[in-house]
Amino acid sequence: MRIAVTYDESKVFQHFGRTETFALYDTEGGEIKKSIIPAPENGHSALAGFLASLGVDALICGGMGMGARNALAEAGITVYGGVEGDADEAVSAFLKGALAYDPSAACSHHGHGEEGHSCGEHHCGGHDCSHK
Repeated sequence: MRIAVTYDESKVFQHFGRTETFALYDTEGGEIKKSIIPAPENGHSALAGFLASLGVDALICGGMGMGARNALAEAGITVYGGVEGDADEAVSAFLKGALAYDPSAACSHHGHGEEGHSCGEHHCGGHDCSHK
């Protein structure tokens, strides 16, 4: 299985369409191999295509809009949104079946510059997602 996590300084980055880096976790034979890769460009459709081209099965992230969710679903990638905190710990919890996530977490804003905006059921940590 290949798991991607929106990634920033070891944490789950909170805005899918603005992520600049992904952590990829390959799980085979009980081992986990992690690699950090830059996103080639920002934007929901571009990132969904990029993850699909890498063979990603699951995405752990903060918030995202319905367009991104739909693009990822069409690519066969299962989304686990509304996740915060350490990326490695999130993957570990996911593999144990204990990941706390919010299937309805979504960013409904489109200006991307609203300080402290609310993304679905979680709060984006009081940061401005436009800083990336």
